[in-house]
Amino acid sequence: MAKRLQPTESITAADVRPLVGVLCDIDDTLTLDGRLVPAAFAALDALRSAGLAVIPVTGRPAGWCDHIARAWPVSGVVGENGGLWFWMASAEAGGHPKLQRGFFQSATVRAQNRARLDALAGQILAAVPGTALASDQGYRALDLAIDFCEDVTPLQRESVDGIVAAFTAIGATCKVSSIHVNGWFGDFDKLTGFQQLTGALGLPAEPERWAFVGDSANDAPMFSHFPLSVGVANVDAFLDRIPVWPAFRTADPGGIGFAAFATRVLSLRNNEDTPR
Repeated sequence: MAKRLQPTESITAADVRPLVGVLCDIDDTLTLDGRLVPAAFAALDALRSAGLAVIPVTGRPAGWCDHIARAWPVSGVVGENGGLWFWMASAEAGGHPKLQRGFFQSATVRAQNRARLDALAGQILAAVPGTALASDQGYRALDLAIDFCEDVTPLQRESVDGIVAAFTAIGATCKVSSIHVNGWFGDFDKLTGFQQLTGALGLPAEPERWAFVGDSANDAPMFSHFPLSVGVANVDAFLDRIPVWPAFRTADPGGIGFAAFATRVLSLRNNEDTPR
């Protein structure tokens, strides 16, 4: 199936010329085998140093996003599959930048939904052997993350489908990442979170102004929205779960593939800026 995706080497200067920023998933997009790839992290810094906004758009929790917004070379971060977005506000004269947080739902609604999700968690763990709550569940504000391969023995496709069925049976939205099945109540996804954050940052949100790099089914809204959408090589495992495939595919998996994509973008832009 991957042969139908264009290699990132076919990305042209015309593709990257309109860009104001780069969006990326984190797990298995910036990481590889669960570890952040140093070259991928360096690529985030290089992209931002080149004047591009950099925004991770992840299923990871609010607690992670607090750290990422504060400490990473990024313009902001969208977390919990679009349910929240954090960024550092510009410092006033003589002051320090301050963390700003936005949520798709009010604190009251989040608390109500948390009670429903906590009740469902026990049902899923009992019904699908081998599952566990994601180790980062305690840092989450809006969703329930069920681990199917991060800290548990990897489960078969049938077990993952069983988790999905449990979420959908009670009317929850459900997305499968490369490590977790995430479920929540509410009409949001990674794309809506991106749109909220760009509004807060005062950045244009037109799809041709951004590139997106991801790897799994919960990236589907982004793959379908952005013309310059890229799957790292390990996206192959999820293509049957993605209605609209990314336009391009890196030769290498995870953060190695992301770093190569970033190098391609920067090279094309630098060549455009070089006088002839």
